[in-house]
Amino acid sequence: MVKQNSNENSDGTSKASHRCSWRCLGPLTFHTQAVGDTVCLSHGHRRAERNKDTFRNGLVFSSRPLKLQERLRVRLEKDSFKWEGSLRVGFTNVSPSGRPLPLPSMAIPNLTDTPGHWAAALPEYFCQAGSELEFWVCTSGSINVTCNGSETEKLLTGVDLSHPLWAMIDIYGQAHSISLLGSEKQGLVCRRSCPAPEPLLSPDCDNQLRLLPDVSPLVGDGDEDTVLRDMETSEENRCVVCMMKEARVTLPCGHRCLCSHCCSMVTQRFGTCPLCRHQISADEESFCAGLSSKTPDQTHQMTVAH
Repeated sequence: MVKQNSNENSDGTSKASHRCSWRCLGPLTFHTQAVGDTVCLSHGHRRAERNKDTFRNGLVFSSRPLKLQERLRVRLEKDSFKWEGSLRVGFTNVSPSGRPLPLPSMAIPNLTDTPGHWAAALPEYFCQAGSELEFWVCTSGSINVTCNGSETEKLLTGVDLSHPLWAMIDIYGQAHSISLLGSEKQGLVCRRSCPAPEPLLSPDCDNQLRLLPDVSPLVGDGDEDTVLRDMETSEENRCVVCMMKEARVTLPCGHRCLCSHCCSMVTQRFGTCPLCRHQISADEESFCAGLSSKTPDQTHQMTVAH
């Protein structure tokens, strides 16, 4: 049996604290223990790649249970036409932390033939490199999917909603590498997942452990007056990380979504835009890190000039 990490709850989620608003659905990555034999996790446990010359042994699971109607968003990074078939996606109410290793070689039929697992194969035209998929469980117990904003398609029905549900993905066949882009739950207010809390160890593909750099808290001493002023701004203009300060930093991708303080944290720890996951280069990271020491007016002038 898999030994539970002392830094995890019984459902496999991290015990590490994180600062979020009420709109946050919680941190979300791939589960770090329950992965297929050929899978390598990187990019803060958000990139999963099948690293051997085979079409199977590519199972991954979400790090925590997902809520009903919470849409998991995944991008296919690499494909290979050497094999037939592609991604299989679904849900399970069997906790990844309690699974014996090694994992079964395929989601279908190895997992779907056992109780508590529901998965379906996606059409190959859904799974070309660059495709972005969303899949979720409806309140009726059906699993739905969209590809690149297309119309919703129903994959299967009959999911048991009486227990927590973890997402599971089989990086199968032509699918070679995927990235977890986060999740969102639509409603009167759209709620989203957040980056993983610190301190997480991220195994790179060469199995070298890398500790994410320590950064300052989101709101430090002497920031209370700034926070109170910024809270008067509309919610759509607030920083998407702390949800308290005004978003004054425009990232290279064009999203103006971070305050200067959170910009330094996000670029150092994750290196991507929190909205679109655009990779931030080293030069751009240095630029963003320098904003944390500037006044609001200086920050605005620098981002416009940049």
